Amino acid sequence: MRVAMLGTRGVPARYGGFETCVEEVGGRLARMGHEVTVYCRDRGAERTTEHRGMRLVRLPALRRKSLETLSHTGLSVGHALRERPDVALVFNAANAPFLPLLRARGIPVATHVDGLEWKRAKWAGAGARYYRAAESLAVRWSDALISDSRGIQHYYAERFGVKSDYIPYGAPVLDTVGADGLAEYGLRAGEYHLMVARFEPENHLGLAVAGYLRSGARHPLVIVGTAPYSDAYTARVRKLADGGSGVRLVGAVWDQRTLNQLYANALTYVHGHSVGGTNPSLLRAMGAATSVSAFDVEFNREVLGPHGAYFTDAESLAECFDRAEERPQDTLDRGRAQVAELAEHYDWDLVARGYAELAERLSSSGTSSGGGNAARSPGASNPRAAGVRRWMWNKGVRRR
Repeated sequence: MRVAMLGTRGVPARYGGFETCVEEVGGRLARMGHEVTVYCRDRGAERTTEHRGMRLVRLPALRRKSLETLSHTGLSVGHALRERPDVALVFNAANAPFLPLLRARGIPVATHVDGLEWKRAKWAGAGARYYRAAESLAVRWSDALISDSRGIQHYYAERFGVKSDYIPYGAPVLDTVGADGLAEYGLRAGEYHLMVARFEPENHLGLAVAGYLRSGARHPLVIVGTAPYSDAYTARVRKLADGGSGVRLVGAVWDQRTLNQLYANALTYVHGHSVGGTNPSLLRAMGAATSVSAFDVEFNREVLGPHGAYFTDAESLAECFDRAEERPQDTLDRGRAQVAELAEHYDWDLVARGYAELAERLSSSGTSSGGGNAARSPGASNPRAAGVRRWMWNKGVRRR
């Protein structure tokens, strides 16, 4: 098949979950013999046209928070319309307005809907309203929806009465990565806590710093990450970190080998993400056998289960830090238990096969001439039942 992957910053993956998924899945699809085209945002210096067997098409984007994704996707769709791939994998429900163009050209579309983007602080107001509307359009105009967690799958079933294909992310098992890169940061294996995240309020970096400073932890907390359009929040986190000792904000780490070593040699990994689905950074920590302390939401419990430690505020996170250092063997045992969970459920080869099977299904069935044909849940064909479900959701009513 000829498969187009669009809606992300592209590859090599240097930003977030979408890009990691495109790199890992796209590379494997290419290895299976499919012709994979990945649409990438032009980063100026990079001019490579191939990566892991994938063809790269670089197109510009408007460098504004509200327009960057849509401007790039619009150009990508224009390019794809001329090439007419057998199937388009579109990442991010925000790109829904472009889906009818692809489908009118006879290109089947699967949309990876991601998490609950309208809950992110950076999209407050008009942005949040747009994301809520885009979710509805993605349901209407996609031939299939992809959910990377059961929690997101349930959300779309409850809110819109549709089924979606559950295909999670994956992560490698990091068992022989070494520790020589730690010297650059003045760190020793097993004697630091790690957090890798974009500097956004929903990832709770400020809470992580506050919890650490409240704890009696002796080992430093190392925070890796940055984010565009987040100067104000980054400044608040830095000010909080400056109020104590032991917190190290090291910025972005682009070298994958060094990043793997940071994951694999940490005593614990702090995961503050709260509005996404299955998060690649969480899975990478699990693959590194590093014990995870996670913000207590459905998505994180779905992945970690009984092997995780959970927090909801600075006080409960401080207890996680203290307990991890007071009981190092228990901490190591929890980390090892996470590896088995990862290998069974979050393997990139299995994930790629899921995408390949979905693409084959869409390519062989084609698109309908009307709206999207995302599978409807039982009762969704009944307008009254669907209306009642929407009313229940809006009112916060849940079935017992």
